[in-house]
Amino acid sequence: MIERARSFMWHNARVLEQRRFEFLFDGGPAEPVLTALLAYRNDDGGYGHALEPDGRGPTSQPLHVLSALHLLGELGASVHVPPVLDWLTKISNNGVPFGLTSGRDYPHAPWIEMDGQGCLLLTAQVVSALHKMKISHPWLDEATEYCWRQIDGLTSTHPYEANACRMFLDEVPDRRRAEEAAERLGRIVREQLVLDGIPEEEAHKPHDFAPTPTSLARRWYSDEEFARSLDELVAAQKEDGGWDFPWAAWTPVTRFEWRPIVTIDALLKLKAYGRIS
Repeated sequence: MIERARSFMWHNARVLEQRRFEFLFDGGPAEPVLTALLAYRNDDGGYGHALEPDGRGPTSQPLHVLSALHLLGELGASVHVPPVLDWLTKISNNGVPFGLTSGRDYPHAPWIEMDGQGCLLLTAQVVSALHKMKISHPWLDEATEYCWRQIDGLTSTHPYEANACRMFLDEVPDRRRAEEAAERLGRIVREQLVLDGIPEEEAHKPHDFAPTPTSLARRWYSDEEFARSLDELVAAQKEDGGWDFPWAAWTPVTRFEWRPIVTIDALLKLKAYGRIS
């Protein structure tokens, strides 16, 4: 499995994902990954230039910043987070937007709303990434409270938002409150999001909600359900060694850029559950 994935990465991945694969699975150094990541950074402290493949323009956008934060945390490079916090402080108003109006003039996926309006989907993920790095900052305190208010009021949701909330609950410092909220969220997911009729591009599997055994969402599923989910993930590896993504490739290049990213994601989940060494 890993050898086929390695071949896929060398055939198809960007330099960033090739270096990241080496770092995560082959004992490679962190510095080349960080060097590749910082090439996407802008002078305003944000990130752009299609770091997240569905936004093609140069402007700093929340989706790119979210990708950068995940990677900075993975690399142990929190020294580069303060400029991101400065940027977040400037652009967020009652939550982090899905997209900023500065990106409207550049190619982007049709589902990215460039309206500058804050949303739980992005805010919860950004806050989760910052808490995972043990960051302290006034903006983070305010954003954390925003997420709590939104999550406490949830009565319905969609898979991407539910997973963003799960990310927040896995990392937020108030563990007792997080466990109680995760139990409520799990009931919503089980009642609303595992029914037939969810579009394939919106569907989330148990291994998506619980990427590691320590995730609070692991409690939402029986051992048998989770084993089947992991079996499906193993079986989803393509003949070329990579995994595919279920959402639309709105421009051809995104298929080449997304597949290495989701391949690394699949391997990390399988490694976390002992399916690969």
